[in-house]
Formats: sequence, C-alpha cells, structure tokens
Amino acid sequence: MSLENFETMDTFILLSMVNMKLRDEFGDLDSLVTFYDIDKTKLVEKLAKAGFEYLAEAKQFR
Repeated sequence: MSLENFETMDTFILLSMVNMKLRDEFGDLDSLVTFYDIDKTKLVEKLAKAGFEYLAEAKQFR
C-alpha cells in the first residue's frame, strides 16, 4: 500500500504506515513527503484531526 492516496485512507492505517516508514525508511517527515510527492500540510492536518501530532525528535506521530 502506498501513501499517494493518503487523503482517502483510514486515519489509523495511515498513522501506522507513516510511523513505520519513518522508523524503517526515512530520516524525517520531510524526506517521506518528498519521496511520495505528497502535501505535508494535508498529511499533518489529517492526522491532527484524529489527535496526532508529529514529534520531530521522536520521528513519529503520537
């Protein structure tokens, strides 16, 4: 499953995928959104609506 269609994904599946990719494949959120060519603001807003925020020092959404 790819992140290009993140806007229509279930929020909890998206959260899991993003955190896994941040942990295993990318050094930070900017690298992830650049690789998948997705809008960082929209991604952060979608996860924020579910109560999650990006913690740069932890490299994950919580």
